[in-house]
Amino acid sequence: MSRAEGPTAKNGERIAAADVADALTRAPITYADGATQVFTRDGRTTYTESGSPSSGEWGVDDQGQFWSFWPPTYRATYDVFWTTDADGHVVGIRFTELNRGATFEGRYTPKPVW
Repeated sequence: MSRAEGPTAKNGERIAAADVADALTRAPITYADGATQVFTRDGRTTYTESGSPSSGEWGVDDQGQFWSFWPPTYRATYDVFWTTDADGHVVGIRFTELNRGATFEGRYTPKPVW
């Protein structure tokens, strides 16, 4: 059973390449600043901040790294990791941008039913 299908993972565990798409599309993600993001299976994403949505594209490369493209020119690649509660239940995803090292974390909302 993949981590995306199962209820538990180790906090900070890198999401396996085969599980990244399931992890991203599991549920909407809410970030600490209140912004939200929805990923769809067709490679589209919508990021909404202060009520203003922007649309982009996403995918997973051969190394299992998540990439995003926000027209007209912004591109970024990230390693993605599970975030869990104290019992090891997956509650969200931590993104670490490869080029800048910026890290941000989002929580699934509503909490997914495993």
